[in-house]
Amino acid sequence: MENFTRLKYFLTCFLAFTASLSVAQNAKIDSLETSLQRSLKDSTKMRLLVNLSVEYESVDFSKSLDYAQKAVELAERMNEPWALNAAYRNMGFTQILLGDYSTALRYSTQYLQNAIKISDSLQMSGAYNMVGDHYYDLGEYDEAYFYFTQSYRIANQKADSILMAVALHNVGRVFKVLGQYDRAKNHLELSRKMSVMAGDLYGEPYSLDELGDLMIRQGKYDSALLLLNQSLAILRVFKDQILEPRTMSRMASVYTLKGEYSTAFSYYDSALADYTMTKNNLGIAAVELGRGQIYARQNKFEEARSAFEKGLGIAQGLNARTLEIRAYNNLSSLWEKKGDFKKSLQYYKSYKLLEDSLFSQEMNEKLFRDQMRFETESKDSRIAQLSRLEEVQKSEIKKQEFIRNIFVILAAMAGILLVTIYRSGQRRKQINQLLIKHHEETEKRSVELEKLNQVKDKFFSIISHDLRSPINALAGLLDLMDRGALSPEDMKRNVQELKIRFNHTRTLLNNLLDWTLLQMDKLSLQPANIDMRKLAAENLQMLGSVQEKKIDFANDIPEDTYAFADANTINLVIRNLVTNAIKFTNSGGHISLYSEDYGKWWKISVQDDGVGMTPEVLKMLFDKTSPYSTRGTANEKGTGLGLILCKEFVEKNGGEISVVSAEGKGSTFTFTVPKA
Repeated sequence: MENFTRLKYFLTCFLAFTASLSVAQNAKIDSLETSLQRSLKDSTKMRLLVNLSVEYESVDFSKSLDYAQKAVELAERMNEPWALNAAYRNMGFTQILLGDYSTALRYSTQYLQNAIKISDSLQMSGAYNMVGDHYYDLGEYDEAYFYFTQSYRIANQKADSILMAVALHNVGRVFKVLGQYDRAKNHLELSRKMSVMAGDLYGEPYSLDELGDLMIRQGKYDSALLLLNQSLAILRVFKDQILEPRTMSRMASVYTLKGEYSTAFSYYDSALADYTMTKNNLGIAAVELGRGQIYARQNKFEEARSAFEKGLGIAQGLNARTLEIRAYNNLSSLWEKKGDFKKSLQYYKSYKLLEDSLFSQEMNEKLFRDQMRFETESKDSRIAQLSRLEEVQKSEIKKQEFIRNIFVILAAMAGILLVTIYRSGQRRKQINQLLIKHHEETEKRSVELEKLNQVKDKFFSIISHDLRSPINALAGLLDLMDRGALSPEDMKRNVQELKIRFNHTRTLLNNLLDWTLLQMDKLSLQPANIDMRKLAAENLQMLGSVQEKKIDFANDIPEDTYAFADANTINLVIRNLVTNAIKFTNSGGHISLYSEDYGKWWKISVQDDGVGMTPEVLKMLFDKTSPYSTRGTANEKGTGLGLILCKEFVEKNGGEISVVSAEGKGSTFTFTVPKA
């Protein structure tokens, strides 16, 4: 369920936006509906529909959605971007409250596109946050992390503390569900602090609720109850109907784990009443699964089975895969306890199949995190030990120097002893310097390990997201072949499609490996004379043979265009730029490569007549902190790494890369390379 801080922000933005239209935002619902019944102009009717959608968000989700849909229809007919944007936002948010995240994602994505179209940065930040929240609830945490960080980046540029706090809060939720509890706690506590500093009273209970869930996952039940009770007390003051039932459900789960079943049932009943009133089916499914766990612990088989199956049915209808995983696992354990191992195995297979589809990389990543955590902790322990020893050494040196000075004053006969003490002090200083140096080296290694960890995280994220599709396609094709279910025509078509997917995967792997070498400073360049026309021709021939868009290629680079650079990296630059041009050029389009004399340099250009880009997209193309990627004209996927690699490889060869583009008119990417 979406964070109420976001609701507060979106409502605030919307009210401010429509204030110029002289619509009384605080009017009562019945007054608005009465006005709507009159004979009105379409523009006035549209404003009333949007406002009624907002007013009903906290009262009746179905009515809110109905008014928003009517506003969309009217706004599209009148071509009013502001109303269309507000209506799509309301529809996306209402679908979240109803628990339909797939539908919510569709509306919120449209909201994001419209926000980008009208260049409203604050609405873009809010829309990125909403889309990320949908992916989070659908279990696609890598996508959720991308959109949350995009929201934070824009909010940071605009210095909007509330949106920054919301984005940090949601990033913390991603780390929490991935088991990275320390990172999750840091983000959640920072978000909580920023909310307090910004005067956002609603941020406090939401941070307490998530921190309470974090304690549950770590088995700290008393701490969890303390945090959740604090959250619930604030929510009841605000009379919040969105987060309050979820907090009560989490408290019920704690009492279930503590064996206090009557108290757990009491909280689940209260949560169920709220969810039923607001028609939140996702919340109802979660409550049913929780009640089923209590029945299972009490050996009430039929009651537990009924609750689990009811929760599973609702989760399947909503495509709520995380709840489906819980339901399958609970049913498997229940039937195993009953002694029906066949049914238990069926549910266990469904549980593992769905879990593997969402968390196929989880085991490897957790193993890596545990290893890194152990190394970091042991390293921190050594650093602390060295620091303590350093303080002891400093204290001892001062003590010896004091004794030496006393003996110098008291007696000349103590000279030999004083010299000995002095030399001992010097040796200790040398040892101390060595310890300090060791300390600094250890800290440097810790920084390097953290960088490697970041590289690993990005590497695993891309692999888990982009390699799954071709492997699943191959598995499906092999299964059909094994069953003899493919005709020769189907076989040829499927093999061609599989070939295209694997060519994309091969390009992805090459980019990933080159990018990883760059991040680890392991890539060495070997400059040599390069025939740029020949290099371009080879790439056009190779890429033209695997594309199906019937694009016309032209190699206009003259003969004797020789450059002095590393052949492998420049070849990758040309290949990635041509691949990118193919991706965003429609069937039957034209792509040309040409060069210009630029003094001591050659300017090499890759020009297409494809869909082009907006100025906002151009600003994000080469940002390696958050690579930009979108699907091509034939729904081709990408990661955004290709253009970042082009920029870094061109710069490592001493050149520069730039792009000129206009939406609907195509793009021209140009890079410079030294002449031979």
